[in-house]
Amino acid sequence: ISVVDSKTGKPITTVKGLSLDATISEIKNEIHKANPKYYPERQGLKTDPRGRMLKDTDTLESLGLSASGKLFFKDLGPQIGWTTVFLTEYAGPLVIYLIFYSRPAIIYGADASLKPYAPVVHIAAGCWTFHYAKRLLETIFVHRFSHSTMPIFNIIKNSNYYWGFAAFIAYFINHPLYTPPMFGKKQIYGALAIFLQAELGNFSIHLALRNLRPPGTKERRIPQPGSNPFTWLFSLVSCPNYTYEVLAWFSFSVMTQSLPAALFALAGFYQMSVWAKGKHQNYVKEFKNYPRSRKAIIPFLL
Repeated sequence: ISVVDSKTGKPITTVKGLSLDATISEIKNEIHKANPKYYPERQGLKTDPRGRMLKDTDTLESLGLSASGKLFFKDLGPQIGWTTVFLTEYAGPLVIYLIFYSRPAIIYGADASLKPYAPVVHIAAGCWTFHYAKRLLETIFVHRFSHSTMPIFNIIKNSNYYWGFAAFIAYFINHPLYTPPMFGKKQIYGALAIFLQAELGNFSIHLALRNLRPPGTKERRIPQPGSNPFTWLFSLVSCPNYTYEVLAWFSFSVMTQSLPAALFALAGFYQMSVWAKGKHQNYVKEFKNYPRSRKAIIPFLL
């Protein structure tokens, strides 16, 4: 198998001695031996320069390639582990928010920490801490990633997004001049109840998705509702974890009556809608019996 650069057409290497049941993963390992710079996670292989990336489990036979075929190579750039990225993304907002919650003099002035906190400020700090602590623990103990790495640039981009919004939101909610919600306790505790339900729903979906993929595999199955009522949303949308996540942040915005929090919720909704639509389309393409009535993220609409 000859391997050439997908952009320039220049030869990368030639892999010899392959049988028709050889996998793309095996070919990547051979490329790595010939070019140590290109470790397997950094490689993208295609049968066409503009085609899709091949799965590691694809075989030469399944791709219709002979032992004298050609593959096109794409350098995906330096990679970093998903777990490292997620831990960095989520630890930052947790620490940043709690710094603002302490009302440091360098940000709010010398007497800021002595001024009274509205009760909702404490509740908001608890909700924020709970959310990101949950994310950190899920990253360590729950999530099973289909890909082991992502481009290293993503950790910079994603951290800027999460850390920046954390500072933006925390600055105003913890400010000594912060104004509590207009409708008082009804608004605060009503939205808090929705937030907690959404967080529990999000966690339930993450557990359900974990149980779909056996340890150490990249196997994909159709998610189905289970005995847990929070998973019943699978009957309506492909990505209920995003549905619950969006609901949590909009309820947090209502609870705090915070414009920065609402902007964060809107930005998150946009991004998660893009992800959900992509995953929904992949499910439909991959599984012929995938339920056609499901939407991506919002029941009956989107």
